[in-house]
Amino acid sequence: MGTLDGRVAIVTGAGGGIGGSVARLFAREGAAVVVNDIGASLNGLEKDGSPGEDLVREIQDSGGTAKVNGANISDHEAARDLVESTIEEFGKLDVLVNVAGILRDRMIFNMAEEEWDAVIRVHLKGHFNTIRPAASYWRGLGDAAANHRIINYTSRAGLHGAPGQPNYSAAKMGIVGLTYSCAVALKKYGVTTNAISPAAATRMTDTAKKSGVDGPGADKLSPDNIAPIAAWLASEQSAWCNGHVIHARGLEVSLYSDPQPLVTVSAEGEAWDLSTIGKQVEQAFRPITDAAPANPFV
Repeated sequence: MGTLDGRVAIVTGAGGGIGGSVARLFAREGAAVVVNDIGASLNGLEKDGSPGEDLVREIQDSGGTAKVNGANISDHEAARDLVESTIEEFGKLDVLVNVAGILRDRMIFNMAEEEWDAVIRVHLKGHFNTIRPAASYWRGLGDAAANHRIINYTSRAGLHGAPGQPNYSAAKMGIVGLTYSCAVALKKYGVTTNAISPAAATRMTDTAKKSGVDGPGADKLSPDNIAPIAAWLASEQSAWCNGHVIHARGLEVSLYSDPQPLVTVSAEGEAWDLSTIGKQVEQAFRPITDAAPANPFV
């Protein structure tokens, strides 16, 4: 008996890396997995063979249930068809895992509009494109006691800001906001929504060393170590966990704090004057910011 027996999951970007590790573990735990991957290069421009088909054969040869799907999740209609065809073939959808992504790294003062648009389109819009039809399906079921799951993928680049990845950082932080919104909106339909911030040695980190994944021990950061937290979130045991960001690196899993005010200052009169607000903000805010853990990118 596997933790995910009888569950149906879509994993985007599952041809390799983190998505591939998630799909393998899901299948080993008993889920029927739709392996979505367009077989594109890291920048999304060239085709890189058919890794999704290779993974599906691997899963099937091991006795698991899997189907390949080559939909481009940056295309709204293609993503809708991905969700609808999964439901049609397997009779339902329990879990949606959004991993697919590309990189177009450049400093903000050198970035072209298309480099910005391409990354936002695949990461942030891609998450919306798959969540939209899945959420509509689950809303139509109207089962508040269901155990449906959305598992999004953010990044430390979004949570802390990576200097050479303004497009990627913006998209990944946008995914956090999308996660919070869906967690609130979909809870009454039996859906939990969480985001994983992974650190693993993949082809993305090979070309994005500034993400903080390189350095001592990087060779031990197998994407297989990112998969267990995703499998747990996909299970029925995780029903209490909703609207959170979880960081996974190596053999460690951490819970990020939710944004909340740390300290507040107030004007004593009807409006602030610049001298007063500057003095109060520095007195109240600076001790906290000075004592905060160091940002790995600053």
